[in-house]
Amino acid sequence: MWKVYYLVKVSFAAALTGIICCIGPVILFQFGIIGGIYAISFADFFYSDDGSIGFGAVLLRIIALIVIVFGIRSYNKKEDCTLNTKKQKSINKILFGLILIVFTISIFMTLDEFSSIYFDEYIVPQQQIELNIK
Repeated sequence: MWKVYYLVKVSFAAALTGIICCIGPVILFQFGIIGGIYAISFADFFYSDDGSIGFGAVLLRIIALIVIVFGIRSYNKKEDCTLNTKKQKSINKILFGLILIVFTISIFMTLDEFSSIYFDEYIVPQQQIELNIK
C-alpha cells in the first residue's frame, strides 16, 4: 500500500512543480487574492512573448525532473531492504520508474489543459474588464 501512496505522492509533487507557473495564478485568482492583470503577468513571467515556454518554465520542468529522480532514488533505497530476489527488485524498480513517469506526465498534461481553459474562460475576461478593453 505504501508503494501506491508513494507513487501518487511523488507524481503529484513533480507535476505540480512543473506546472506551478500556470496553476499558481489560477489558484490565487480563484481565492480572490489576485486580479486578472496580476494573474496574467504572473504567468507571463514564465513564457516568451510569442507564447512559447520561457526560461522560468524550463527551470520549473527541470526541477520537476529532479523531484522524479529523487523519488525513484528514495524508492530504490526502500526496495533494497525487501526480501525479494534481485530480479524481482530490479523489475519493481523499473516498473515504479515507468509508472511514475506516466502518472507525472498525465497529471501535468491534465493541469496544463485545465489552466489554459481556466485562463481563457475566467482570467482573460477579468483582465479585459480591469483594463477597460472591449
